Parts: sequence; structure tokens; C-alpha cells
Amino acid sequence: MKKCKVQSLTALAALSATVLTLASCGDKTAQQMPDMTPEIATVTVQPGTADLTTYRSTTIKGKTDVEVRPLVSGFVTKVNVDEGDYVRKGQVLFTLDQVQYQSAVDQAAAAVNSAQTAVETARLTAANKQRLFDKNIISEYENQLAKNSLAQAEAALAQANAALTNAKKNLSYTVVTAPSDGFVGSIPNREGSLASPSMPTPLTTVSDNSDIYAYFSLNEKDILDMTDGGKIGLNQAIAQMPPVQLELSDGTIYPETGTVATVSGVINNTTGSANVRARFKNINGMLRSGSTGQIMIPHHIDSVIIIPQKAAFEVQDRKFVYTVNDSSKTVSTPITVYPQDDGKNYIVTSGLANGQRVVVEGVGTKVRPDMAIKAVDAAEMAARQAAAAQQQGAQQ
Repeated sequence: MKKCKVQSLTALAALSATVLTLASCGDKTAQQMPDMTPEIATVTVQPGTADLTTYRSTTIKGKTDVEVRPLVSGFVTKVNVDEGDYVRKGQVLFTLDQVQYQSAVDQAAAAVNSAQTAVETARLTAANKQRLFDKNIISEYENQLAKNSLAQAEAALAQANAALTNAKKNLSYTVVTAPSDGFVGSIPNREGSLASPSMPTPLTTVSDNSDIYAYFSLNEKDILDMTDGGKIGLNQAIAQMPPVQLELSDGTIYPETGTVATVSGVINNTTGSANVRARFKNINGMLRSGSTGQIMIPHHIDSVIIIPQKAAFEVQDRKFVYTVNDSSKTVSTPITVYPQDDGKNYIVTSGLANGQRVVVEGVGTKVRPDMAIKAVDAAEMAARQAAAAQQQGAQQ
């Protein structure tokens, strides 16, 4: 009986030892099991400022682009300038055949001389008739006829002088001069070509490029934004616009800034936009009428939330981000953004509040809604990764 009791105590001791061993192993396994919650980079949003640039296609024109057309018809006898020449106002550009116009001047001058002689004869006759009338030798009727003849001769002289003036003017029109300072455009008509006022193509175009006008368009919404929904006048809105820049066709930025000068008062029903004109100083005449480029309009916006574009994803044309709630879980949050962006960031106009954490890593790949994460500041994670990469490079 005693032996049996001893054996039971021995078995109980062995069982206790086994339980203790298993418990010890369980604690050790629990201590070695890693935390599987992923570390995800986030940013804490705060209001800031944003500077954006809007691009608008533009056509460049000179201050004045004057088409040069002759005022009389004739063959071109001499071209006095070449394409691209800089000319001054009044400088001779073309000469037309002057023979017929010089002949007209000579004929008109002869007519003037004849009319002048007729006036002198009529004046002598009228004076003589007046003396005879004063002596009651002739009647009043005859005297009045002499006076009428003098008036008629004087009218004929005036008409002849007018014809002479017109002939001289037509002769002067055979010398075509520059209407303003500027650069000469293409010259399609050379010596021997027939030129006339009704010709479809001008002799040339003179462009005054001392100042350059860049024409572009703004739609109706842009104009409403400029005027704060009509709260301020358009002229006041134009005066408040910041200086604009000009990107040339080769991608370079013109060194001088320009000012928006005018906005047309009529919105085109077809395009839904209004024409806008910006003025630039033409340095060394490097800008030429007819060139193209893009107007760069800056926008400065205060008190806005800015997030990286990689933090957003789209569902049915709506933008969303993952925010992190108090339970460290991701929440799919809809947002609206400013229409313009810089290609790297979005300006959030609604959907986010100051202090919220937004996921900026793994959006669209490893991050899902209602996912538990360990939120790590994106700058801190980037610094850790850079340090690890540097350490690994040193070891190698």
C-alpha cells in the first residue's frame, strides 16, 4: 500500500514538471513572435501657401502691324527695302510708275494757267462794265452779266486748282512710304508687278515691335474667378493681376515680365472665352510678330492644405486619400482639389482638416481601407532609409 502511494507521488511530480516546461516554452514563443503591423509613411496635414502657374497658348503680335497697300494703281518700278529691314516712319519702301501721274499733274497745271487767264480777262471785263454802268452807258443787266462771268471764271480756276492738287497727290502716292517705325515683312510683289489699292495681298507689312502684345484666352470661369464672382470690376481685377511670363516656342523663358493690359468685353459664343492682351518690352527686337508661345500666369494661394499626388487615388472620377483614425486604421476619405497643380502636389480644397494624418506610401498597392498600420512620419522614414542605405554601402 505504501509502494502504490510512492508511485502516485512520482507520477504527479513528472506531470507537474511537464506542465511547467510547456508553460515556459509558451512564454518564450510569445516573446519571440514579431509585431506584424506594417509601418506606413504618413504626413500630418497643415495649412500652408501654394504658388501655381497656369499656361495659356499665345500668339505674339507687334504693337502695330500695318499692311502697306498702294493708294493708286501702277507697276512697281523699284523696291527700296528688303525683308526684315528696320525702317523709320516716312522711309521710302516702293516706287510705282510715275509717268501717267506726272502727265496728269502737267495737264492740271496747264488747266490752272488757262483758268487763271480767264479769270483775269473776266475781271477786266467786269471792271470796264462797272465803269460804263456808273456813267449810265449800259444797263444793270449787262453789268450783272459781266460780274457773273467773273464769278464763273473764278469757280473754274478753283476747280482747276483742286484738280492740280489731286493730281499732285496721286503722283505722291506713287512713292510708298513706311507708315511707322518697324520691321519689314515679306515682299511678295517685286519690280514689274502690278500694284493696286484692291490687291488681295499687301505690298508688305511693317511691324512696330518696340512693344510686343501676347494674345491669349480666358474662359468665363477664369473671368469670374478674377472678379471674385463679379464683386469687383474687371478693370480693377486686371490691375491686380501679377506680372506674367512668356515661354517661347523652344521652351526658354523670355527674360522680361509682362503686364496684362486688356480683356475684351465680349465673350465669344463659339469658344466661350474672351481675348486677353499682355504687353512685353521687346529686348533687342528678339520677338517678332507672328511668333507663338505660352503665357505663364502665376497664382498665389494662402491657407490651403497640400498633399503629394501619390497620396491620392481615383474611384469613378472622384479623388480619395487614406487617413489614419485614432485606432491606427486607414479610412478612405473623399477630397476635392484645386483644378491646377504643379505636377507633384494637389491643393486640397475640401475633405481634410488640420492635423489629420494622410498615408503617402503604398496607396493603390499594399494599403487597403480599414487596415491597421503603424503610422510613421514620412520624413522620419526617409531619413531612416537613407541612413540604412549609407550604412550598408559602408559595409560593402
